[in-house]
Amino acid sequence: MLEKIVIANRGEIALRILRACKELGIQTVAVHSTIDRDLKHVLLADETVCIGPPPAIHSYLNIPAIISAAEITGSSGIHPGYGFLSENADFAEQVERSGFVFIGPRSETIRLMGNKISAIAIMKESGIMTVPGWDYKLNKNINNKIYNFSCQNLHINYPIIIKSAHGGGGRGMCVVKKESDLQDAIRMIRAEAKNTFNDDTIYAEQYLAHPRHIEIQVLSDGKGNIIYLTERDCSVQRKHQKIVEESPALGISSAMWKHIGESCVKICYKIGYRGVGTFEFLYENNEFFFIEMNTRIQVEHPITEMITGIDLIREQLKIASGYTLNITQDSIKSEGHAIECRINAEDPHNFIPSSGCITRFHAPGGLGVRWESHIYSGYSVPPYYDAMIGKLICFGETRDIAIARMKNALSELIIDGINTNIELQLKIVTDETFQKGNGINIHYLENKLNI
Repeated sequence: MLEKIVIANRGEIALRILRACKELGIQTVAVHSTIDRDLKHVLLADETVCIGPPPAIHSYLNIPAIISAAEITGSSGIHPGYGFLSENADFAEQVERSGFVFIGPRSETIRLMGNKISAIAIMKESGIMTVPGWDYKLNKNINNKIYNFSCQNLHINYPIIIKSAHGGGGRGMCVVKKESDLQDAIRMIRAEAKNTFNDDTIYAEQYLAHPRHIEIQVLSDGKGNIIYLTERDCSVQRKHQKIVEESPALGISSAMWKHIGESCVKICYKIGYRGVGTFEFLYENNEFFFIEMNTRIQVEHPITEMITGIDLIREQLKIASGYTLNITQDSIKSEGHAIECRINAEDPHNFIPSSGCITRFHAPGGLGVRWESHIYSGYSVPPYYDAMIGKLICFGETRDIAIARMKNALSELIIDGINTNIELQLKIVTDETFQKGNGINIHYLENKLNI
């Protein structure tokens, strides 16, 4: 087992990693920015190293500072969490070259699957459907006009979506509804991609009318032992940012699920995958269309843990330590239903991020209720990072029970001193369409709740 690791992240995921390390007897080093000295995981870690001031470019994205922290503390590995450097192949490569274990996939795997164009090509080669679109990059000399063309025997028409080859999580994408908007969209996404990912490669796909966002969790030890776990439905989104996730997804047959899960396992074999990962799909008209693979732990991993009883962070750490995966596909038991609501520090009406001191805090409780967060009374939410300050997860023997527990838990959750989206989450879980579960797609919030 790894003896000591650097947790190269902040917030609730850093605390989640620290807890798993404590269970495994792994010592922890919390790296933090100057403004994050009072983060919960920083207060609980065995050692701490300040790596710079905010914003993240000077600290959590500062590769030399993070590797130096590992060197001076005698750490053996670095866990990137999610976001920040978690899918940065250059970071993973530098970690490996510096003699540390990168707790995630190999750098070449991250580079391969992190580029959406190369990932799509791999899926096509393996016979997995992808969203109809261009098979080639949009280069700088692209004609102003998009012509209808054949792709997988389908014709693509407006609306389309322009995407960065390295985008994700709602970043680096733009929907184009008519040809007159194309040139501005290409220019905007190329500039955003260059500024954010230092690569202005973009591509285009058909914009599907009413898809659901379904994803598949995989776990691989890099030694040929690979499993897929229960599916997650992440269709409740705002501007491509997930807000509510649940597992299992409704209305997908076990035969179809088995087929797509086994297909993802074959891809993992093909690319020599190691660690946790997630294949993301758009699901429409009983078909799965691959959109990307996330080569890291996901924000929504707790709902899979609640359904299967498998601690994904623990397994991630064990795999990085060289252990063989001792969970077989046949041994996985998926029971009940789990829902996760992301709690953001933002105005529930205009979604402007909110920062400041939390004057009063009370976490909900009860059977099947799980609260994942780093906040506490007196903690000051800084204005420099992502707005998510917690995740509320509720489990029930049925979906109805999980929803009822979520409604109660949201009503109990108290966070005073800042604005939060608790009101919006209550609006969602009490909405008739959400409760019935048969009218949810990625446009649900926009159309049903008018936001």
